[in-house]
Amino acid sequence: MGTDISFVIERKCKNCYIVIMFQFMAVCALGLEKVLGNEIKKAGWSIMESDSGRVFFQGPENVIYSGNLRLRTCDRIFLVPARFKARDFDQLFEGIRAVDWQDYFKKNTRIVIDKVRINYSKLNSQKAVQKVAHKAVYDKLCNLWGMNSLPESGEKCDIRLHLEKDVVTVLLDLSGAPLNRRGYRKDGGEAPIRETLAAALILLMNWKRKIPLHDPFCGSGTFAAEAALYACNAAPGLGRSFGFENLAVFNKDLYKEEWIKAASEIRTDCLYRITGSDISQEAVLRSRLNVEHAMVTAGRALQAIGSDNRLPRPEFIQSDFRDLQAPFEQGMIITNPPYGERLGDREEAIKLYEDMQCLKTNFKGWALGLITLQEDFPVYFGKKEEKKRQVKDGNLETFFFKYNNLG
Repeated sequence: MGTDISFVIERKCKNCYIVIMFQFMAVCALGLEKVLGNEIKKAGWSIMESDSGRVFFQGPENVIYSGNLRLRTCDRIFLVPARFKARDFDQLFEGIRAVDWQDYFKKNTRIVIDKVRINYSKLNSQKAVQKVAHKAVYDKLCNLWGMNSLPESGEKCDIRLHLEKDVVTVLLDLSGAPLNRRGYRKDGGEAPIRETLAAALILLMNWKRKIPLHDPFCGSGTFAAEAALYACNAAPGLGRSFGFENLAVFNKDLYKEEWIKAASEIRTDCLYRITGSDISQEAVLRSRLNVEHAMVTAGRALQAIGSDNRLPRPEFIQSDFRDLQAPFEQGMIITNPPYGERLGDREEAIKLYEDMQCLKTNFKGWALGLITLQEDFPVYFGKKEEKKRQVKDGNLETFFFKYNNLG
């Protein structure tokens, strides 16, 4: 079985140019594929398939840069240089070797077969697959470049392999560090929610900047930071570097063009009411600092394109949630209260959820989005949810509950 190189060439006769559409795979938390897919569609890229925390899609070369800069709910983006069938190690070797690896890597690159995932395939040894793939890549490049071996030092670039029903998907990591690492959160505190997950839950709630938003367990300020970036249309990746910068395919001019375009789309004229509170003064200070870093990063992007406009900031106060009163008739609460992972903590969490019933009175007319480990949260909260979604947050199976009206 030969290698199926994953791009489609489309000829545009009217303008007499050729558009090359590459295949990509974006990954997200399990259960949030549709949210990520909607982001990708909104960007104008074509969805191919979606399942198990993965979204395959097609787009032009600028997706390499724009996708990593802009996608809020995506944890990592891969280029898919090949997909082929392999029922034995010879087919695996030939399929991997057939990829034009010289187009992707520099001679001083340290190439690593980072991860192998196997489901329902005859080749079922991850270590053996990893070893054969590594040998195939090195054999191809050493022969082409006239080298006896490839560097064991230098900039690291990762290849991953997914084997599903004997179909091998070859993945080239474009992101480097996971995309949730925006760079603004200097102190996450205890058990912080991932930035990409927070962004996804905000989108799940269909929040708009004109709607007041509050997080009564602000912790490290992640919901407030992600909501503020979204409200200001600030791309979340403007303040970090990416794995594609180490690849031979890296087009510095195109990346600069996409970066400037993203920076120029930041809005400073928008009005929003994003607030947070916590019983811990330390959490409030941490949230203020992290959100300030997020806004400063976006502000520096504006300065880089010649704008001195200042971005509005979310506000935080120290308060027990039981003492809070809604400042407006309508609004939205999005929060990540203590999970109660251990037995003793679970008892405390249940008591907390029972106490949260006060929100139904104090925030009557507001919507609520809440993520928790406890599938039976509505029992203790005393109100059945409008929507429930199971989400895998790292190694934790969590549940997101949505209430359209707490009254």
